[in-house]
Amino acid sequence: MASMTPILEAIDEPALIIEKRQVRAANRAARDLLGQRIVGEDIRLVIRHPKVLDMVAAARRGEVNVEGVGRTERPWRVIGVPLDDGEMLIRLVDRAAARAAEKMRVDFVANASHELRTPIATILGYAETLADEDAPDEETRRRFASTIQSEAKRMLQIVEDLMGLSRIEADRFVQPRSRIDLSALIARVIEQNAPLAQRRECEIVSRLADDLPEILGDGPQLSQLADNLIANAIRYGSGPEDCRIEIATALVRGRVRLTVRDHGPGIEPQHLPRLTERFYRVDAARSREGGGTGLGLAIVKHIAERHRASLDIASAPGAGTRVTVDFPLPDRDRAASGEPLSSN
Repeated sequence: MASMTPILEAIDEPALIIEKRQVRAANRAARDLLGQRIVGEDIRLVIRHPKVLDMVAAARRGEVNVEGVGRTERPWRVIGVPLDDGEMLIRLVDRAAARAAEKMRVDFVANASHELRTPIATILGYAETLADEDAPDEETRRRFASTIQSEAKRMLQIVEDLMGLSRIEADRFVQPRSRIDLSALIARVIEQNAPLAQRRECEIVSRLADDLPEILGDGPQLSQLADNLIANAIRYGSGPEDCRIEIATALVRGRVRLTVRDHGPGIEPQHLPRLTERFYRVDAARSREGGGTGLGLAIVKHIAERHRASLDIASAPGAGTRVTVDFPLPDRDRAASGEPLSSN
């Protein structure tokens, strides 16, 4: 049995060798999960789950999904493989991540369906009214047509954001290679958002460092990240007394920092952890009125992750909101600055 111990230790997930219902060997992961003194114990005292015990008693190859094994309630797939001389290998595969991913997929489909159903229902209702034999007057027709147009645009924006999010996720393991002047990129995005700021009577104050080292990035994605942050600040962060949006770039502790700050109503603390979830809105009605899809900050988060950047959102009611994105420097520039390469 001693010869089996190195093999067991090479297995990442919890693994045990059972012989005549007794635990003969267990790797560190199994001991951490089930107890440090399980070797020599009866399996019925180590894993007290009927499905697992039935599989062990039958000494047959099999897989069972269980919960409540060990000291946690997480789900496990328990795999039993008969060995020679009446022994049996038991492996426990953690299914928590798979279950969370499946739940995320189901929730995403449900949320996307819900978000698309609302504009579709509005478009159908107004279109049926316009197609009715007793058509409304000219002014009502124009109003209905305008609503149909705006809802169609919102639905198209949701679809485009979903497609964009899928592309970003598909590239999440591919590190960008283009060298980007972040200040120049931000200046272009500010100029693009100038008409929106003018309509909202909002002043944009920029402090963009002109001597920043370049970062490795995907230009279109970084433009989208900046556009989402700046447009969000203009739409939802412009308060009645202070309509300034402050945008800055700087070199901070060996990283290139982008900061977008507004002086609007701020956000309640309970909303902050969920702001980057898909379709999550602090104020759904206000978001739809502003043309938001509920995907903007989710896109920002995924772009930041692809660029190995850190994202921080700080806000409080009445104090506005500050979003900070810190981008790492290329290894060559970090080495020149004296920053340890392992910090990325």
